[in-house]
Amino acid sequence: MQIIISKDFESLSEKATQSITDILSNKQNPLICVASGDSPSGIYRNLVKDVKNKVLNIDNWYFLGLDEWVGLNGADEGSCRWHLNRELFTPLEIKEENICFFDGASQDLQQECNITESTIRNQGGIEIAIIGLGLNGHIGMNEPNTSISSRSHVIELDPLTITVGQKYFNKPQPLTKGITLGIATLLNAKHVILVVSGAKKADIIKQVIEGAISESIPASLLKNHPNCSIYLDEAAAANLNM
Repeated sequence: MQIIISKDFESLSEKATQSITDILSNKQNPLICVASGDSPSGIYRNLVKDVKNKVLNIDNWYFLGLDEWVGLNGADEGSCRWHLNRELFTPLEIKEENICFFDGASQDLQQECNITESTIRNQGGIEIAIIGLGLNGHIGMNEPNTSISSRSHVIELDPLTITVGQKYFNKPQPLTKGITLGIATLLNAKHVILVVSGAKKADIIKQVIEGAISESIPASLLKNHPNCSIYLDEAAAANLNM
C-alpha cells in the first residue's frame, strides 16, 4: 500500500489524476471503475480539463459505476449516476455503450449484478478502481462486516450511510439499500486509487491505515491489495503516526 499525502484537495486530485493517466497511457480499452461523491470530484474535473485541452485521449476508455442507491437511477437527481453524468460522462461525451452502471430502479437487481460482473470479465477486469471512503470505513456501499469474498450485491445500508447520503439530495430521500461492487470485485482490480480528504475523515483513515485488517472496517481490506494507493490531504492525514 502506497500512501501519498498532499497539502490540500487540489494537490491531492492533481497527483491522483497523474497516476491514473500514467497507468492508462498505453492500455487498450481499459475499464475504469468510478465512484460518485465529493472525494473523486477533483480527479474528474482534471480529466475533463485535460480532454478538453486535448492533452488526454480517452476514446478507448470504458467506465463502470461503483454503486447506486436502490430505487434510483440516472433519471433521479442526486443518484450516483446523476452525479457522475454531471461531473464526468456528459462533459466528456462518453457513449452509453462505454458505460456499465447499476440501475438501482430495476425490478431485477440480481440481473444488474450479473450484468456488471459479466462486463468486468468481458473487459478483462478492472484496470483502475477510483473509490472514496465512508465515515464508517465503507468502500462503495460495502458496509461494515461485509464479507471479503463478496461480489456485486444488494446490501442494507448502515444508518450512518443513510444520514450522510442525504447531502446529495435537495429533499429528504428514503434510502434503505444499495447495490454495489463487492469487496472481492474491488480487490481483483489491477489498481485501486483510494481518495480521502478533509478533517472529518482523519479518525477513520487512521483506523484503516494503522489498525488491524478486518471486515468491520471494509477499507482496511485494501491492505491485502498489491497495487493500492491512498491519496490524502493534510487534514485527512492529521492523526497518522507518520
